[in-house]
Amino acid sequence: MFTTLRSNNRLQLGVGLLIGIGFGFFLQKGGVTYYDVIIRQLLLEDFTVVKVMLSAMVTGMLGVHLLRSLGLVALHPKPGSVGRTIPGALIFGIGFGTLGYCPGTAVGAVGHGALDALFGGVLGMLAGAAVFAALYPKLTSFLGKGDFGALTLPQLFKVNPWVVVIPVALAMTGLLYLIERAGL
Repeated sequence: MFTTLRSNNRLQLGVGLLIGIGFGFFLQKGGVTYYDVIIRQLLLEDFTVVKVMLSAMVTGMLGVHLLRSLGLVALHPKPGSVGRTIPGALIFGIGFGTLGYCPGTAVGAVGHGALDALFGGVLGMLAGAAVFAALYPKLTSFLGKGDFGALTLPQLFKVNPWVVVIPVALAMTGLLYLIERAGL
């Protein structure tokens, strides 16, 4: 099944579209596509966004590593660098704090009619991607500064991935429990 998917670009696009629609639907149902919820998260008044994202991270991490352990998928981590991470984090943070949406929640908010997410978010992301693409040839030397490769934590520590995955999943689940217990 996965071999067929990997060899068929149209099928990949179709599956990706369906998964994207489902992801947006669940973001909306979780309440994290609403500007007020996101702003209250940034003000540390409402932890709905953190709870949804931590839940997704635990589920995704366990699911991906289970599929990898069963030999059904292979991981292909992308190389990273300080020159990519810091500017990317700053741009993301400024956009998130200014607009009140991250890329996923912006697209999800457009799905329920938020025009600010459409014009400020989606069109802003497209404009930003176009500017980046135009400037990329001039940025390559800077983006490669502090290259740390495609190294993962299990590779860094030279351990089986589950030695990292299980404690991290338990820590995130514990954090979720504490946030919920505190009524946040």
